[in-house]
Amino acid sequence: MNKHLKIAIEAALEAGKSILEIYNTDDFAVEFKGDNSPLTKADVASHNVIVSYLDQTGIPVLSEEGKSIPYSERKDWKQLWIVDPIDGTKEFIKRNGEFTVNIALIEDQKTSLGVVFVPVSGELYFSSTTLGAFKITVNLNDYNIDDFIAQSVKLPMQREDKTFTVVASRSHMSKETEDYVSDMRKKHGDVNLISKGSSLKLCMVAEGTADCYPRFAPTMEWDTAAGQAICEHAGFEVIDWDTKKRMLYNREELLNHWFLVK
Repeated sequence: MNKHLKIAIEAALEAGKSILEIYNTDDFAVEFKGDNSPLTKADVASHNVIVSYLDQTGIPVLSEEGKSIPYSERKDWKQLWIVDPIDGTKEFIKRNGEFTVNIALIEDQKTSLGVVFVPVSGELYFSSTTLGAFKITVNLNDYNIDDFIAQSVKLPMQREDKTFTVVASRSHMSKETEDYVSDMRKKHGDVNLISKGSSLKLCMVAEGTADCYPRFAPTMEWDTAAGQAICEHAGFEVIDWDTKKRMLYNREELLNHWFLVK
């Protein structure tokens, strides 16, 4: 496991600890940002922990909760970290556990490594171009990152139920998504439809529990970069609906196009 992946994993796990400390209280201190999306003190705490780890790499960080970085400054970056300190803040506030910590390393606009951590369950997904993608359940009170590859399951995993399965957003189900599911039913017959929050949807495709994830609603680069890394390094594709090609990062416009994971 290379140095950058180990640092990203430790950053995600330690951020998860800080999130859980707040999650297990009644004081989320919810505010609303300019786009009316929620922000809690757990988002800020997680951001601060992650940046404290990633700063040692000397690679710039683009984070949802960080300062706005103009494209004129970002456009020549060959490498950058893309971070979402809590992906699924709405799920965090609902206390349903379906939120994640997302960290991705981008090189020449493509995913180089990814880490997605689910603090409530302890599930950790991690991947790199050279290693592939893995899943492990972590005890936050006792872990050794050097043992993770040996103890992890390589993705994708086999599943017994072969029914075609579509995973969709719990908070952003759109008419276009419903139409896509209808098309899949015409093509495959029976179709399972599963709703999930945060980047868990991408991880479900990567681990083999879902066949595809259509996203026909808004997302930002930090929502998808880490999950895309996990998917790609497990052998799946994340296709930009407009370009019909691999979704790229560090674009001038950080709002993603619609996309399909398969």
